[in-house]
Amino acid sequence: MLKYLISINPLGFMYGSAGAFLSPENLVGRSGAKFPPDAATLAGLMFSINKVNKEYSQEKLRDNLYIAGPFWANSTNKSTKQNFFVPIPWHKIIAKKGFGEWKIEKDEWKLEKNIDKPEPDYRWQTIESWKTTPKGLIKTDKVADNPWKFVSFLHPKIQNSERCVEKSNGLFLENSVQIPDDVCLVYLSTYPIENGWYKFGGENHIVEISCDQLNPKTINLLNQKIGKSFALITPGVWGSNRISHRQPQDNSFPETMQMLTDKPVPYRYRSQGTLGRGRYAVPAGSVYVLKEPINKPWWEWDEKWFPQEGYSLKKVGCGLCLPVEIQGVN
Repeated sequence: MLKYLISINPLGFMYGSAGAFLSPENLVGRSGAKFPPDAATLAGLMFSINKVNKEYSQEKLRDNLYIAGPFWANSTNKSTKQNFFVPIPWHKIIAKKGFGEWKIEKDEWKLEKNIDKPEPDYRWQTIESWKTTPKGLIKTDKVADNPWKFVSFLHPKIQNSERCVEKSNGLFLENSVQIPDDVCLVYLSTYPIENGWYKFGGENHIVEISCDQLNPKTINLLNQKIGKSFALITPGVWGSNRISHRQPQDNSFPETMQMLTDKPVPYRYRSQGTLGRGRYAVPAGSVYVLKEPINKPWWEWDEKWFPQEGYSLKKVGCGLCLPVEIQGVN
């Protein structure tokens, strides 16, 4: 059971993942840029820390550590951290001038809207407003767009022998992410981490990490049984260890009747110090409507539904989801 809320306050810029390729619209290589860091990044940090302080056996941590995220929150105080932001389910369209909502009618999606162009302006909502209707989310502080922005700047390449920029090709373009001072990244965990400053991510950024007990209301929400309809709040990697699918391929997973999603997002998983295979994930916010209810919370889902690449992807929060109410779904 996820019991702890881990908040990460970056000190200055953080580097976003390099884009997959250049394009005329993305000359600085931000095509496919990826941020915030996946839950596996925090899991790796916690394993590294445990090697030093040896608080738990590596086997115990390997079998029982679950990390989920990424999310974000206002870092003003503990209460705002607890009401962190999660992706808005795709059946809700929240715009500045109106809203829309998808429902099921005669086994097909139908959109109800009060705006001409039902395009979302907001991608995140607070966890405490999860069950709020689209109309109830309009013009409130319960919804938000990405609080960070990508910034490109010239980065110096330093000589090996002295602290001077190399004379030839001494500058290169760096892709970084700027986060407001009052915003922190949020992850959920089954194990705590000691408060302090740590090196975080592949670029070893110095960050301040705080750990608190997770709000009981949120724990209860995360432990609700999943019926016929649910929405991912973290990316979902399904299928075998080699091929990605839109849903688990095990026969015990109910057949998907309808789905609302966007194009797949890049996902790379590193295990045991090796470079992980590039995968594609179903993006967070995707909505599933099943023919039969699962009747189990995500926590109790069968491990066979998740790829086992040396370390079950369920342990890094793959496909963490919450139930949603879709009009027309009994």
